[in-house]
Amino acid sequence: MTAPRSRPGTPGGRPSYHAVREAQTGYVYARAPMLVYWELTRACDLTCHHCRAAAIRDRDPDELTFEEARDVLRQVLEFGPPPPHLVFTGGDPLKRGDLEALVREATTLGIGASLAPAATPLLSREAIQRLRDAGIQSVSLSLDGSDAVRHDAFRGVPGCFDLTLRAAGWVAEAGLPLQVNTLVTDRTAADLPAIYHLLATLPVERWSLFFLIAVGRGTALRELDPAAAERLMGWLYELAAGAPFAIKTTEAPHFRRVAVERMRAAGWDGARIRQSSVGRGFGIRDGNGILFISRTGDVTPSGFLPLTAGNVRRARLVDLYRSSALFLALRDPARFAGRCGRCEYRTICGGSRARAFAHTGDALASDPLCPYVPA
Repeated sequence: MTAPRSRPGTPGGRPSYHAVREAQTGYVYARAPMLVYWELTRACDLTCHHCRAAAIRDRDPDELTFEEARDVLRQVLEFGPPPPHLVFTGGDPLKRGDLEALVREATTLGIGASLAPAATPLLSREAIQRLRDAGIQSVSLSLDGSDAVRHDAFRGVPGCFDLTLRAAGWVAEAGLPLQVNTLVTDRTAADLPAIYHLLATLPVERWSLFFLIAVGRGTALRELDPAAAERLMGWLYELAAGAPFAIKTTEAPHFRRVAVERMRAAGWDGARIRQSSVGRGFGIRDGNGILFISRTGDVTPSGFLPLTAGNVRRARLVDLYRSSALFLALRDPARFAGRCGRCEYRTICGGSRARAFAHTGDALASDPLCPYVPA
C-alpha cells in the first residue's frame, strides 16, 4: 500500500496527532475500492427532482456495449482478491436488456453485485427473482416520503410509492437483503421520523440517508444548513441504538465524527469504536474506497463528483484508481484545504469531496455542511 503522507511533527519532536493517526490508519483503500458504482444507462422512466444523472427516457447510443461491459468486469478482477463489490445503477439499470447477462457474467467471475433499480413497471416480482437467480446479492430502493403524496412528488410519477412498497415485499420474498435510500433536504427533513416508522414495518436491513449534493437536477433543491445537519446526525446516532436495521449516511461522512464524539462521551475505547458499524466505514469517501463508472465508461471518484480520471475504453480501471492524480489527491488527507485539512478527524471522515467541489469548484476544499471547528 502507498505510504501515507504526514505533516511534520510538533516543535518538541513528538509526531503530530495527524501523523500518528495517518500512520495507524494508512491508505487502506489504495489497492482497491470497496464499492464500484456502475451507471449502466442514463435511461429511466421516472423524472426525479434530485436525479444526479438528469436521466432521460431513451438510452444513450454511446453507452458501453455488452462486449465492452464484459471487458470492464475483467478489469475489475485486476484489483486482485477480493474484488470490489459492484452496484449496478443508472438511470434505471432495468432499461438495459442485457442486465441479467451482465449479472451472470459477474457472478461467474466471482464478483459480487447489487442492484439499484427504479420503481417502475419494469421492476416486477419476476424480474427480481430472475436477477436473484442470476446472482444479484442485494437490492436498494428509494423512499423519499412517508406517503404517496410526498414520495411521488419527488419521483414525478404517480403510483411510485405504492410500487416501492410492493417491491420491498418482492425483494424479501426472493430472500435478498434490502437497503432503502432516503434523500435528505430541507423538504424531507421533517418527514424523516415518519419515514423511519414506516421502514420499521418493512423487511429493511439498512437505511441509507443521502445528504443532497447539488448536481444534476438536484441543483434546484436546497440542502440542510450545517446546524440542522448536525442535529439530524445526533438524532440518527440515538435512533440507531434501537433501530431494527442499520443506519448509515451517504455524502455526509462527518456522521462518523458525531458518532465518535458520542461514543467517547459514553466511555468507549478506541478498539470498540473501530469495531462498531460506524468504525468499519472509517476513511471511506469519494475516491477512497469508492469508484464510479459512467454509462460511457468515464471513471470518476463518485457519481456526485463529476471529475474524470479517464475512460475504461482507453485505460485500465485499476490504473486509473491506483495511479491517477485525481484519485491520489483524494486519498491524501494532508492535501485537504481549510477546516477539513486541519481537522483531527480528517482521516476517518475527510468530508464530502463531492459537496466541496459542488460549492467551491475544488474537490480538496472543506465540506461546507460540517460546522465543526478543529482543535
